[in-house]
Amino acid sequence: MTTCAILQPSYIPWRGYFHQIQKSDVFVFYDDVQYDKHGWRNRNRIKTANGTVWLSVPVRHKGNVTQSIPIKDIEIAWEQPWNTKHWATVTQSYARAPHFRRYAPLLEPFYKNRPRFLADLTIDLTIALARALGLGSRFVRSSELGIGGHRTERLLAILQALGADRYVCGPASRAYLEEGSLAAAGITVEYMHYDYSMYRQLHPPFDGQVSILDPLFMLGPEAPQQMWNP
Repeated sequence: MTTCAILQPSYIPWRGYFHQIQKSDVFVFYDDVQYDKHGWRNRNRIKTANGTVWLSVPVRHKGNVTQSIPIKDIEIAWEQPWNTKHWATVTQSYARAPHFRRYAPLLEPFYKNRPRFLADLTIDLTIALARALGLGSRFVRSSELGIGGHRTERLLAILQALGADRYVCGPASRAYLEEGSLAAAGITVEYMHYDYSMYRQLHPPFDGQVSILDPLFMLGPEAPQQMWNP
């Protein structure tokens, strides 16, 4: 059985995103769908001594049409030193975390490089984080597959092209996914249940909706076991 998940690339995603990777033999970065301006493509949240804060990667706005541009074509706005600010915030917030020193050398180079496109940053960083978590999934960009269509039709075509017979997706997919079409093609659907346990955070109170950086720095090599199999 080949299990596949398909998600839009996001900036330092939360643990639920990586749980879908963990469940997948093949993980597809859905990078050629429309960029959602107020979503998670260019931002996420971390815990700090002053509470939960947003880290946002500035992107170039061609007028007000960013929402009609594919994610893969969104450019980072390098006029601002956002990268040094992000890394400084991460360092200040997690320097005392038990496993910060273990993972800082892996992460810091991503805040020194200057990729042109947002997806190149977020995808490469996500893959590096997945490998640090011991996840061995195969990664693919949807833009590399050359598959058109809309909604379930396109998802089904991607799954078939990758030889998948099981599709893992978030609970929100119930609103639009045509399960019958997948079932007719011999593909079963598994909806995620984000019912996770708490773990010790450096800056309480607990917030389970923050970036993967938080459990990674706090739990280290034990993060996968403690995050998904408490």
